[in-house]
Amino acid sequence: MKGVELTPEVPVREVASLASLAEDEGFDTVFASSHYNNRDPFQALALAADATEAVRLGPGVANPYETHPVTLASKAATLDELSGGRAVFGVGAGDASTLRNLGVERDRPLRRVLESFKVAQQLWDGERVEHDGTFVARDAGLNYEPGRIPVYVGAQGPHMLRMAAKHADGALVNASHPDDFAWARDRLDEGLDERPAERGAFEAVAFASVSVAVDGEAARAAARPPVAFIAAGAAPPVLNRHGVSRDRAARVGEHIEAGEFDAAFDAVSETMLDAFCVAGTPDEVGARLDEIRAYVDGVVAGSPLGPNREVAIELLADA
Repeated sequence: MKGVELTPEVPVREVASLASLAEDEGFDTVFASSHYNNRDPFQALALAADATEAVRLGPGVANPYETHPVTLASKAATLDELSGGRAVFGVGAGDASTLRNLGVERDRPLRRVLESFKVAQQLWDGERVEHDGTFVARDAGLNYEPGRIPVYVGAQGPHMLRMAAKHADGALVNASHPDDFAWARDRLDEGLDERPAERGAFEAVAFASVSVAVDGEAARAAARPPVAFIAAGAAPPVLNRHGVSRDRAARVGEHIEAGEFDAAFDAVSETMLDAFCVAGTPDEVGARLDEIRAYVDGVVAGSPLGPNREVAIELLADA
């Protein structure tokens, strides 16, 4: 996979235009990030479907907490129909801090994600579903039959990585540093050891925060907002791996939960930038992506892309 993540913090028509540019530049997959405080990703993807011809399209990633999993399955199926069979279903547990803003507790995330895409697969196969687990579905079904849609699980922790490798079509490994991918590769291989042969091939994909510009410092400055959210949600072992202060990461998270975004971005350290984003000039970004590719089958360049999205897409196509 050679993919790009587009964030609907810009108008959805702009997302569609960027998707068309990404296709022209040789990307094969476009994800739209899914956060309640941005525009609706599925509406952005619908416009992107009309603006493109061949790229695969999907949420990167939707979560089954703020939207019922059956509804998510239908949204993905509708996108698949609209795009002529080009949908992919990116699904994950969601960002804990933003879900808390909605009063949502992210309980039992692994089970919730697994049950969500297993139920979705049943629905896409035309089955009626009875499910009583982390969510309830009673005699649920779709009034149309889209067929099977590839499932990519957004994963970072050890259990989610293993589960994705055992059950899904792919994993979107949420990391940006080669050391994290080396660790994640071992967890994925543990899951692959238990993967039934009938599930077919599995694709491990780096879903990395990337910021590229001819001016490397401008690229690093543009990386501060996404890195703030990543650092705030990073698990203690990840912080320890990179020598990131837990107290400082917690302070960033407190600012985010309070809606003090400028303060959160200012609190991002250089160590956080190095750990949680591939940021710099095209040569610097290309070199880091080469290191990452040793552990994965493909790469998705995630937010922010760079200080100028159009220029960044063109630079990333080569990097």
